[in-house]
Amino acid sequence: MKARATAKYVLISPYKARLVIDLIRGKDVGEALKILQFTPKKAARIIKKVLESAIANAENNYGMDVDRLYVCEAYVNEGPRLKRIWPRGWGRASRILRRMSHITVVVEEREEKKKGR
Repeated sequence: MKARATAKYVLISPYKARLVIDLIRGKDVGEALKILQFTPKKAARIIKKVLESAIANAENNYGMDVDRLYVCEAYVNEGPRLKRIWPRGWGRASRILRRMSHITVVVEEREEKKKGR
């Protein structure tokens, strides 16, 4: 059973968010929360909220054990772009693209290892 949480239309570049999300993929949720807490990036604060939401979904909706959860999938997709104009010299203008992201975190319970063999 997998539990997911998604944050859509987040005003941060997907490239910047992927730098942070690569740090937590495959980690236990406790370790991932600690990594995000001490990562000095704007994306870390946003991804931490999404991860906490995925943990709450797993616990409340699916009855999963929080101590056995890990981040099985974490990815960032590109959202729409806000197009802005920046005035330049000689009456010209340059275009600014403000990129948005869709951030998805999926958590799953880790299988217990069989003892003996």
